[in-house]
Amino acid sequence: MSEIILDVRNLTHHFGIGKKLSVKALDNVSFAVKKGEIFGLVGESGSGKSTVARCVMNILKPTSGEIFCEGINVLNPKEFKKNKKQLEASRQLIFQDSASSLNGRMTVREIVSEPMKIHKVKPPRGTFDAEAEFQLFYVGLDKSLLDKYPTELSGGMRQRVAIARALTMEPRLLVADEPISSLDVSVQAQIINLFAHLRCEHNCSILFIAHDLSVVRYLCDRVGVMCKGKLVELAPVEKLFASPRHPYTKALLSSIPIPDPRLERERVMEKFDYDPKLLSGKLREVSEEHFVLWGDEE
Repeated sequence: MSEIILDVRNLTHHFGIGKKLSVKALDNVSFAVKKGEIFGLVGESGSGKSTVARCVMNILKPTSGEIFCEGINVLNPKEFKKNKKQLEASRQLIFQDSASSLNGRMTVREIVSEPMKIHKVKPPRGTFDAEAEFQLFYVGLDKSLLDKYPTELSGGMRQRVAIARALTMEPRLLVADEPISSLDVSVQAQIINLFAHLRCEHNCSILFIAHDLSVVRYLCDRVGVMCKGKLVELAPVEKLFASPRHPYTKALLSSIPIPDPRLERERVMEKFDYDPKLLSGKLREVSEEHFVLWGDEE
């Protein structure tokens, strides 16, 4: 059995609106990420993907549920406090908007070195400067950028700097929250290949959150589909794309553009009716490692 790096159980989160109203952003979401695996989480905007990432990283405190990272219950205050240093080093988050996630008053050299200084980690290559230069080279950037500020870099360069900053701590779990959605296609391909290289080279587990299904199919091993805060389907990526079972997944996959103009014109998109019955019930295994949300009456 593969080692489980991240285990999310019955995760539920409500956002309060005023004193009496609340919105259920997540509803009993459960999944696990194995060691060395890239697990994709997909769904339309507002489906709860980013809320999952923020709960996993302790940015948000969920209403209920459990989250275990390498066996540590990160939602238990005593366990978290006891293992805080380990958790902060072994989990790293890459945000969608690199412009706001990088400090505009710091140089690239300072940004990449900052995690090691905060955690008082001795640079593996002797000095902070040498380590920053190596990490930039690793993500495909030249050392001439070390003294640049984020505003002097392109979007793709900034995202690579954000990845380099995360890698300085040699994380075992990388949470990437739509890291390529704001980049142009050519830069997207470079970042995707970098994530694939990270998994192969470092055996790093990645929770990859995206809405681009083609990217998820290329990069991920397994994928979970989110809809209205519910996990409606979970399966190995090729099995999900070849044989989707939930109506929402079928509708989502039918929306993938086809490069051939003739075939694109002939494409028929499936519609999904947001019937509460289709978003109720429990995940049930319909074939090996393929789980679908079915209501009790189905």
